[in-house]
Amino acid sequence: MASPLIEMKNIEKHFGPVIALGGVSIDVYRGECHCLLGDNGAGKSTFIKTMSGVHKPTSGTILFDGVEMHFDSPRDSMEAGIATVYQDLAMIPLMSVTRNFWMGNEPIKRFGPLKVMDFKKANAVTMEEMRKMGINLRGPDQAVGTLSGGERQTVAIARAVYFGAKLLILDEPTSALGVRQTANVLANIDKVRKAGIAVVFITHNVRHAMAVGDRFTVLNRGKTLGTAARGEINAEELQDMMAGGQELAALEGSLGGTV
Repeated sequence: MASPLIEMKNIEKHFGPVIALGGVSIDVYRGECHCLLGDNGAGKSTFIKTMSGVHKPTSGTILFDGVEMHFDSPRDSMEAGIATVYQDLAMIPLMSVTRNFWMGNEPIKRFGPLKVMDFKKANAVTMEEMRKMGINLRGPDQAVGTLSGGERQTVAIARAVYFGAKLLILDEPTSALGVRQTANVLANIDKVRKAGIAVVFITHNVRHAMAVGDRFTVLNRGKTLGTAARGEINAEELQDMMAGGQELAALEGSLGGTV
């Protein structure tokens, strides 16, 4: 069996006396969509920030491609091949799709001693990569601010894939989207996975996770409640794990009815 692309072993993260992560372990394989579920405050954000180099773990081990990693910054994780798309997307609405797509990686051409951005190449690549993801722009100079939320997510995903991400972390990409936009983002997650890229999909929406997930890990108060593969667990069971099904059942019993 193939080895995992990334292994997070017994990750703990303390902020002073507060234990945000209390020994979380997860592994992700190439071409797999691994869904990380949990309610607000479960530790999902802290965990992915540890995976992507924003936080250094208090203890635990990170293996990437079989090599132990010590990420000192997000740039370290990016250089290893980990790309993170956060909810705020880090885009500039008034700038064009092309400018946002290439931000920090602009293609350059020279005119003697002068260096300028190669807009012909940048525009052509941007239009093609967005077309592959099912988005037909009016033009490469279209402002990002005119795109829908789902289309902006697609720009961020396409950018990560084009620049060689091996692992794509998506932080609640569907949380503020309508039904059609959500369907487009989920379809693009499926495309990325089928291209052999590992995906960590953070969500609290069980239906969205079940639509594209291969495996599902539930976090609760900084600890892992368990990991299950597709076919081993259904949506209701996942929802119960997230929402504290046992506590609800006990409450229903004490009230003599349904809650």
